[in-house]
Amino acid sequence: MSAMTPVERVEAAYDRIRSADRPEIWIHLRPRDEVLAEAAGIDPSLPLAGLVAAVKDNIDVAGLPTTAGAPTYGYRPEADAPAVARLRAAGAVVLGKTNLDQFATGLVGTRSPYGAVRNAWDPARISGGSSSGSAVAVALGMADIALGTDTAGSGRVPAALNGIVGVKPTKGLVPVTGVVPACYTLDCVTVFARDLRLARAAAEIIEGPDPADPLSRTGTRLPPPPARPRVAVPGPQHLDGMADGWRTAFDTAVARLASTGVEIIETDITPLLQAAELLYGGAFVAERYAAVGGHLEKHRDQIGADLDPTVASIVLAGRDRTAADWASDTARLAALGAAGRALLDGCAALLTPTTTWHPTLEEVAADPVGANARMGRFTNFANLLDCASLAVPAGFVDGLPFGVMFTGPAFSDRALAVLAERLANPGLDLFVVGAHLTGQPLNAQLVQAGGALVGPARTACGYRLHALATEPPKPGLVRTAAQAGPGGGEETGGDGATGIEGEIWRLPAAGFATFTAAVPAPMTIGTVELADGRQVKGFLAEPYAIEGAPDITRFGGWRTYLASR
Repeated sequence: MSAMTPVERVEAAYDRIRSADRPEIWIHLRPRDEVLAEAAGIDPSLPLAGLVAAVKDNIDVAGLPTTAGAPTYGYRPEADAPAVARLRAAGAVVLGKTNLDQFATGLVGTRSPYGAVRNAWDPARISGGSSSGSAVAVALGMADIALGTDTAGSGRVPAALNGIVGVKPTKGLVPVTGVVPACYTLDCVTVFARDLRLARAAAEIIEGPDPADPLSRTGTRLPPPPARPRVAVPGPQHLDGMADGWRTAFDTAVARLASTGVEIIETDITPLLQAAELLYGGAFVAERYAAVGGHLEKHRDQIGADLDPTVASIVLAGRDRTAADWASDTARLAALGAAGRALLDGCAALLTPTTTWHPTLEEVAADPVGANARMGRFTNFANLLDCASLAVPAGFVDGLPFGVMFTGPAFSDRALAVLAERLANPGLDLFVVGAHLTGQPLNAQLVQAGGALVGPARTACGYRLHALATEPPKPGLVRTAAQAGPGGGEETGGDGATGIEGEIWRLPAAGFATFTAAVPAPMTIGTVELADGRQVKGFLAEPYAIEGAPDITRFGGWRTYLASR
């Protein structure tokens, strides 16, 4: 997957680490010579050969300490976590362990005795957490892929704030064996990469059950979305309070997705947001206490030193939750989940901003709990409600990355990737004049290729239309060799002077390629000039096909010709 050899890629990675001068990214970095020796033995035929990886320091890597961001907690594992072992088996080389919000508790990336991880684009701003070091290592080009974890949004928020892709798989698809738990029943191992396809490839490589993790699972993948899928977006009341310019950026992303043929449905997502509040505001925080509360109790003298006081206050508060609280919140969560699923029934996914703002380090220091709470509005419910989620870049606002997120039901992971590809590659326009027009016999081929009607259009003058002897009947569009006029089209002074009527359809890149490859002779796809001066791809006929074919240019279009017969 890389043009460089594994050794060359490792050399480049260490050079990048040195030149970037971001020591807060790494908690443990393997010696360069050791990693180079490992890279030299990589089989170049492996799917991830030549790629370097970073691993969040709450995931075990054999031979390196696991600290979860707390020096007092550190231990040295004898084996890789399955997710790490599977990456290595596919040819990836692990560089080291990355910084995080301590005990994976936070969405800011500043709650660590190893230092606040600064944003890849603006060092005065947060990186997002808790998988802060992993995300920034990828964003700065130190690593091709990185592993993180996600309980509340930690595999998605830092992706958005650093302009990369964050894959949060369905719970259990990737085992959490060898992962320091935050909330064991909710935790997910996640993947960061700069490219969507690489991120998804790595995510699928690390999937698969593990006998040591009783919550790991497989499931039936949901089918890819239809050619004209329906995607829900939050109502305007849920988009209040976002950073300046982010609402406009989100609206632009929604319009971009709609231009690919997706039907956008505005939805009241109140039940989902209410479910999100239960992650920290309900009894589920007791899981955090069950995971590391005993360690914090034992090392209370280190709170404020090696143990982050904000993290400690959150985790220790879980001690006070009762079994009755847990039962009550579980029942409430079930009701909210049912309401949310009903609202999204018939939709392939929910599209939201990934987070709501991008604070500075100073803003988070001034209000660590409140600032963090704003980060998880759209992420906190996903694991509680057993959703898959995918965070992708969606442009920039004031020079900083802006990201959006697709969220869908369990096992919709691949379907979400298909939708994200449509957003990243909104498609190509195709001008049609005959049997592919709306209502005509071959229109379904455009729809099946993911096409969406943009609207009516007309050629520049100088085109002629002929009725071909094909089945089903089709017209052949050809351009004359007359002198081009002021608008770029030829002046014919007669039939064709006002152009030929047709339609513009927009197809996703993959659908466009598949569709055009199947166009039979004598039809061909060429460049058509429109009456407004635009040049788009469109149906034309090879010259031999119009020999003896009736000239129907005077009708101005195929539908008018058919109506006259």
